[in-house]
Amino acid sequence: MDLLTFTYGIENLINHVSDMVSGFSGIILSSQITPYRYLLYGAIIISVVYLLSRTETRSLIAAYRLIKEKDNALVLAADQKGRLEMREKEITDSLIYAQRIQEALLPSEAFFRKHIEDSFIFYRPKDIVSGDFYWIGEKGGKIFIVAADCTGHGVPGAIMSMIGLEIIEKTINDDLIEIPSKILSILDKGLEKTFSRAKNIGTIIRDGMDIGLCVIDKAERRLVFAGAFFPLYLIRNNSLNEIKGDKIIIGMNPDGQKYSDHELNLEDDDVLYLFSDGYVDQFGGGEEKKFMYRRFRHLLLTIHSFPVEDQKSILDENLKSWMGHTGQVDDIMVIGFKPFVKKS
Repeated sequence: MDLLTFTYGIENLINHVSDMVSGFSGIILSSQITPYRYLLYGAIIISVVYLLSRTETRSLIAAYRLIKEKDNALVLAADQKGRLEMREKEITDSLIYAQRIQEALLPSEAFFRKHIEDSFIFYRPKDIVSGDFYWIGEKGGKIFIVAADCTGHGVPGAIMSMIGLEIIEKTINDDLIEIPSKILSILDKGLEKTFSRAKNIGTIIRDGMDIGLCVIDKAERRLVFAGAFFPLYLIRNNSLNEIKGDKIIIGMNPDGQKYSDHELNLEDDDVLYLFSDGYVDQFGGGEEKKFMYRRFRHLLLTIHSFPVEDQKSILDENLKSWMGHTGQVDDIMVIGFKPFVKKS
């Protein structure tokens, strides 16, 4: 590009001089020229050539500098692009590694089914790692099922989820606490203690989590539920019942309000669902509206009698269809399970 511009400028200069010389040559040949006039015409030609050469040279220099600046800018932009791509790859690789750690800490679906055979976990993080988490454990003939949604998503949510998971496991396995409301109170105090102190940067983290916790007594066929902004859906005889959690967010309860326990007897073929708000808050449907709880309840009522793998597949396909080209707005988690199945 530099060579073409320079060559074009030289050609213009030569053409200008050639035209001028040709013009003067015509005058000289057709006139009576004295020696003085030769000198005069020569001086004029030299002056004009000098002026033209200076103008063209300045233009060429300016054009060359502009092209050079553009070339330098392109080189710099390419270098910055390469650095950004490398940095992005490093961050993505780190997140993928963090995802593996998080997945290792969360119970697998196969492990979940060792405790409750008819169960599924539909789990779809928004940003590789997730602020939603779940847990299942068994102690003294009782099954503990936890589903939680930390404030935010991505790395901050994932870090908080791991802290919450550790507190819950310690409370149930080491401290042998079995009452759901008491477990939530201990988790609330644990998060408040962890995040309420001013750090070196002089800020206080104001984050918490929503959670639903079920304790199933297999021998007594009884379930106790406590929740913080998390409901429990029970489908029995084709009717959906909602057991609401308390409107007290975990980790942001400075007054120490008590959480409530809800007890219910379980029957054969009861189907229970715990879920975060990611599914119902997802935009889509062609009009960019939220899915909403009403559609979600109708969907669960429609599929609850299907095998658990089919339920999970339908939830996945329905979500994709609803989203279309809309991006996922939050972490998504739905857990469905049948504690007792009627024997044929």
